[in-house]
Formats: sequence, C-alpha cells, structure tokens
Amino acid sequence: MKTAKDYLQEANDVVTRIPGADAMAKHGAENTVFIDLRDSSDIEKTGTIRGALRIPRGFIEFAADENLPIHNEALKKDKDIYLVCAAGGMAALAGKTLKDMGFENVTNIGGISEWIDAGGAME
Repeated sequence: MKTAKDYLQEANDVVTRIPGADAMAKHGAENTVFIDLRDSSDIEKTGTIRGALRIPRGFIEFAADENLPIHNEALKKDKDIYLVCAAGGMAALAGKTLKDMGFENVTNIGGISEWIDAGGAME
C-alpha cells in the first residue's frame, strides 16, 4: 500500500524543482504559464505571482483536459508550465499529474514564500 510519502517521492522523481529565484528569469516569457495551486483563501493572505493562473490542486486535471468544456485554454501541452503552492508538495503532485496527461515542460518552483523572498513580482 502506498503512502503520501510514496506519492510525493514519485512526483519529485519526475518533476524538476528549481528555486523561486531561478524561476524569476522565466516569468513573463513567451510560451510560459505560471500556476498557483493554493486555495483562494491562501492566495488572499499572501497574494500570488503576477499573472499566474489560479487553479486549485484538486481541479488541475479538469482544467488541463482539452476534452472538457471547463478546460483552461492557457494550458497547452507545448507551454512551459511553472507550478507554485505553499511549500512545494502540491506543485510536485500536480506536476506529475500534468506529465501523466502529456505535458512535458512542467517545473515545480516550490512554495510561494521562496518566490516572495527572491523578490518575485506579486499581485
């Protein structure tokens, strides 16, 4: 039987993680999408990355599935996708899900505090 730790390890094995400061160089680049996976109440407390999509972790599969009417048009398989959450765990799990769905360029940038501490643009 798998544990949460097992799922997280599997996700970390396939989703590259970079520091928030490194992700800043990609912010605003063409063909790049940043996604904040936290709940709206958490985003209200800290704000989010400027221009980031706000897609909760529990909804990412639906937003990414181009066969559903609730598909988010910004989520294309040829985009470079950068995921952020509270500490990096949800970003890893969501990243693995996206990779399983055929998205190739998915990166975990960890927790929002890393982005903020690095001076990343916020809204």
